[in-house]
Amino acid sequence: MAQPATRSQAVLSERTVFLLDVDNTLLDNDRFGADLTAKLDELFGIPARERYWSLFQSLRDEVGYADYLGALQRFRSGLDDDPHLLVISGYLLEYPFVELLFPQALEVIAHLQRFGRPVILSDGDVVFQPRKIHRSGIWDAVRGNVLIYIHKEQVLDHVQERRPAAHYVMVDDKPHLLAAMKRVLGSRLTTVFVRQGHYALAPGSNEVHPAPDRIIERIADLLQTTSENFEV
Repeated sequence: MAQPATRSQAVLSERTVFLLDVDNTLLDNDRFGADLTAKLDELFGIPARERYWSLFQSLRDEVGYADYLGALQRFRSGLDDDPHLLVISGYLLEYPFVELLFPQALEVIAHLQRFGRPVILSDGDVVFQPRKIHRSGIWDAVRGNVLIYIHKEQVLDHVQERRPAAHYVMVDDKPHLLAAMKRVLGSRLTTVFVRQGHYALAPGSNEVHPAPDRIIERIADLLQTTSENFEV
């Protein structure tokens, strides 16, 4: 049974907000992409699969975020009588994202609640991204504290208004995004770089400025932290 919060923990929880990314931070979105590729191959073949991902990238460049359902709408052009379109649609909507959670990801959220308020801060669309967060169990773990934007690093004024705090901690797999947020919030933000996923492991990922305040190899490493680990 969880122990009641001490007075010091209660005070800290009123002044610290943990902003947690989702894709490749709490769950393995690279694996989802690989699974979707395999399913497209199975249903439509390699040329059509390549066409889907080309449409996906074009749409991402256009709108600024990953839009799997929007790419599927464009993909249907010329395939309107193909029954496999309904199959791939159901595959996306019913994908078991809970199986993609990194080890102990939900335990990390529960651990952080001892020191502050965990809040999801994610980029994405307003249909598929929240569904992913619901189906993975993350929504319930953070008690509905979910914020989704197109470019989260560009709307920190909105974030601060929605979830006011004296200090923020941002946990993300994209070091350039962490640096952009640090330039805005300065000492009011502690940045934590999680070296998971293809963005984190890309060449130059360790050469951003300002550098992350903390670097961890996996999200479960946060289970070893205390409040002092988030002070800069």
